[in-house]
Amino acid sequence: MNTRTWWSIGGIITALAGCGSVPPVVRYTPPAVAESAVRDPIRFDDPRHAEQVVLYAYGLLGTGYQFGGRNPEAGLDCSGMVSYIVEQVSGKRLPHNAARIAAQTRSVERDDLQPGDLVFFNTLNRPHSHMGIYLGEGKFIHAPNSRGAVRIERLASRYFSTRFDGGRTLQPEI
Repeated sequence: MNTRTWWSIGGIITALAGCGSVPPVVRYTPPAVAESAVRDPIRFDDPRHAEQVVLYAYGLLGTGYQFGGRNPEAGLDCSGMVSYIVEQVSGKRLPHNAARIAAQTRSVERDDLQPGDLVFFNTLNRPHSHMGIYLGEGKFIHAPNSRGAVRIERLASRYFSTRFDGGRTLQPEI
């Protein structure tokens, strides 16, 4: 065999060895949501925006789910629904990612949730992996998954009560 053949065989062996190796596991680390991390939180300019967010959300009931969806015509995912509604009501543009929205908003205790506040859940074994809009009376609206459409759930349901990750608000500080 000539030198060129050996180089070719060596290249093939190297490529095959690379394909057979197991890639390293990369763990997702959500952004910190500590209050000290929220230096300039996103907030409404008008306190009435929270009520308008709730009314707008009711209008999206039954809208189909679409992973990555950010508008009702194509379908919505959880953070897409929230960011779409907030932008339509207030002009504020939120990230299209639940954990990033949580990191850019102020915390509110569960007992202090008001209609229009945001609720977050750990549904994928990582904090703030799902979200919705609090409606009041222990209910919230969200875009659940590919098997469902925008709908209302109870915070006290067995599934969501064990996965509740916290509430956040867009209300201006008073």
